[in-house]
Amino acid sequence: MSAEVATPFTYFIADLHLTENRPDITACFLSFLENDAPAAEALYILGDLFEYWIGDDDDSEFLHDITSALRNLKSKGVDIFFIHGNRDFLLGERYAKKSGMTLLAEETLIELYGQKIIIMHGDTLCTLDTDYQAFRRKSRTWWWQGIIKSLPLFVRRKIAQNYREKSAAATHLKPQEIMDVTPDEVMQCFEKYQTHLLIHGHTHRPAIHNINLKQKEAKRIVLGDWYEQGSILRVQEDCIELITKDFSRS
Repeated sequence: MSAEVATPFTYFIADLHLTENRPDITACFLSFLENDAPAAEALYILGDLFEYWIGDDDDSEFLHDITSALRNLKSKGVDIFFIHGNRDFLLGERYAKKSGMTLLAEETLIELYGQKIIIMHGDTLCTLDTDYQAFRRKSRTWWWQGIIKSLPLFVRRKIAQNYREKSAAATHLKPQEIMDVTPDEVMQCFEKYQTHLLIHGHTHRPAIHNINLKQKEAKRIVLGDWYEQGSILRVQEDCIELITKDFSRS
């Protein structure tokens, strides 16, 4: 009797916001890397894996287990791809190589199980958040990043902490519609890449949205954050599903 052949699948995650003061999230992620991810063909991390990233020279012990777990997954034959988020956009080739990840462009078109998919973090779709978009443009310049990276580690840690506090306060005051994607941007994205499937994170509103695109059905899939539970998208040829991972079972 021949053994049953498993259906190939790929995982997508985003918005884990790993940080030292949330060991429950880290434990869930490490459990996912050890117990779930090895069965996948690939893992795509679509930004904000970390709550903040101060540079590839960060020597904190907190990163050790995460880096080792990612590298171990890669050694098992699972490809790991990373797109920068709005919190970890300073993550560079040095750390990517160390952890076994491949960096991708902020908007990347992939072909998976016979269909083209555009993947991104999703912050570029939130064009109504003008204050953030202005900061984003400045923080992606070579001169701004050069200045930040030239500062001592302890200074960068203080800047990151200060930014987190200001960002949380500002987010609390913004209307919900500003924090979500702009519909016109989504439509332009589909048109630009001539695809019918978009996967992104950032908004922390996990859902599968059906969109009417010139008499054809398109899907916009939003990945969930990991604040209360693990949130994972599993994609295979004939099935796409958002699944969760309970912290208590990690």
